[in-house]
Amino acid sequence: MSGVMKRMGMIFRAKANKALDRAEDPRETLDYSYQKQLELLQKVRRGVADVATSRKRLELQLNGLQQQSSKLEEQGRKALALGREDLAREALSRRAGLQQQVTDLETQHQTLQGEEEKLTLAAQRLQAKVDAFRTKKETIKATYTAAQAQTKIGEAFSGISEEMGDVGLAIQRAEDKTQQLQARAGAIDELLASGALDDPSGMAKDDIASELDRISGGSDVELELERMKAELAGGSGDSRQAIEGGKGERPQDPRLDKS
Repeated sequence: MSGVMKRMGMIFRAKANKALDRAEDPRETLDYSYQKQLELLQKVRRGVADVATSRKRLELQLNGLQQQSSKLEEQGRKALALGREDLAREALSRRAGLQQQVTDLETQHQTLQGEEEKLTLAAQRLQAKVDAFRTKKETIKATYTAAQAQTKIGEAFSGISEEMGDVGLAIQRAEDKTQQLQARAGAIDELLASGALDDPSGMAKDDIASELDRISGGSDVELELERMKAELAGGSGDSRQAIEGGKGERPQDPRLDKS
């Protein structure tokens, strides 16, 4: 069972990796990496600004402590001049306490100043790295876009692209249907000519019937022509005899026929 689960997990990861590889666009990945670098650079800059603010605050505190120390020293001088040694001693004692604070603040100031310099240098280096990455990114994106366009053009010319493949299949289907219709029309013409298919209108005739009709029609015309010649010949003889028989007779006047 454990082996089956491991195998299923491996298959799932392999398929997921393949799907992610198909969905990944290197240009989008580069833009995302550049955006993350800009965010990191912004954080470093904020860190430099925070350290500089802390350093400035320490400097203000140091200035205040130094002014107080100078004031206590001046007060101690005046008290000693007036014969108030006790006041002079108190002023110098307070000044010593302030001086310890000044020393501690100066140590912190130096530490912060060192951190600020390191962060500033890191920010400058990171800025240079980000600028170089941006230039490289744009170059890679332009090269990838050109290669992608060249690949699509090559696929279109070779006919292996998806779009051209669909067009090729459509053309092939159209040619197949055209050839099928042409073959069907030719087969029907041949069957009609041979008489294998009956015409539902009853008007179609095969070759033999057409030839017989033509011969019969020609014979009927010849027979009719001979009959008409014979009638004409017979009619001409009768008319000639009637004319010759009536030559000696005078035609009777209808007015003399009283009956």
